[in-house]
Amino acid sequence: MNPTAQLFKALSEPIRLRILALLTDGERCVCDLMAVLDLPQSTVSRHLGALRNGGWVEGRRQGLWMYYRLTGNNSSIQQQALALLARELVILPQGVEDQEKLASFLILKNKAGCP
Repeated sequence: MNPTAQLFKALSEPIRLRILALLTDGERCVCDLMAVLDLPQSTVSRHLGALRNGGWVEGRRQGLWMYYRLTGNNSSIQQQALALLARELVILPQGVEDQEKLASFLILKNKAGCP
């Protein structure tokens, strides 16, 4: 039961649910998440650490930047929970707003690069 409790404990913060929703369509740089969530790097990294410890995300370093994506090797419970979250979080008002902010930010980022 303990690994399952840890899995769900990692979801106990609204910011972490928003991060998961932003990662449902692929890998994101921490700067992408910072821009959408309007939070400093330290706060975003702390929440990403909790999600990583809970088994939800994994990261990779590319130069100075860290990129995060949803983990691929999930338990059955985690796969089902992730499918539900991916489907439902993005249609909530906050999820829709976050997706719109991400799209706008990515347009600017593609022109100018990471801030």
